[in-house]
Amino acid sequence: MGIINIHETVPLFKCEALFQALNNAIIRYKHMAKISWCGQSCFQIAVSNSKDHSAQIVIDPYDEKLGLKVPNLSGEILLITHDHPDHNNIKAVKGDPFVISTPGEYEVKGVFIKGISADHGEKRGKIIIYTMEAEGLRFCHLGDLGQKELSSDQLDQIGLIDVLMIPVGGTYTISGQEAQKIISQIEPKMVIPMHYDIKGLELKLDGVDKFLKAIGKHSVIPQEKLLVKSNSLPKDGTEVVILLP
Repeated sequence: MGIINIHETVPLFKCEALFQALNNAIIRYKHMAKISWCGQSCFQIAVSNSKDHSAQIVIDPYDEKLGLKVPNLSGEILLITHDHPDHNNIKAVKGDPFVISTPGEYEVKGVFIKGISADHGEKRGKIIIYTMEAEGLRFCHLGDLGQKELSSDQLDQIGLIDVLMIPVGGTYTISGQEAQKIISQIEPKMVIPMHYDIKGLELKLDGVDKFLKAIGKHSVIPQEKLLVKSNSLPKDGTEVVILLP
């Protein structure tokens, strides 16, 4: 065994590599998103690295004729999946957000957004699926998806997803049973169901219980907000999160 010289200096490039590795670990730890559900398909997502960057995203604000009260919404980015009143109340969002309502690729305030065309359902036209990437996290909002399964092209465009927002109420979208198949196609790390029956809603939709039964989950405790950190995502399987509006 050779003798270790404790006075031997460490090469500079090794010090730099170690520093960079530690710095990357700190950055990954600070990457986070706070997700709030406002009912129907409306979400407010705040992404941040807790240092020098943040962005507020609002998706599908609805008209109060739906029976629900629109909460206080503000953001720099506003995504509209389609032009129905329960998804397109732009005036409800304060500030001067950058509005996206067509398929394509966008970059706004460090958030990479892709809009993917999809079917709402028979005689209901088209919707836009959105993927969003920011601070090392990838989100997907499926809008009023009416397809019983995604095409290979749509799956390629969606890619790997950390947090999936998926409709489960049926009637105007896929049902809870059909949502199970879509989830198995995408294989996200976390799933947030949306567009289902809640108190005050004027539309006739299934409750979230049917979705939970379909996927074999019976004891999911609802929470007001979801805080997602890039280093705390599930390592295996898919976690289901129920948010309170």
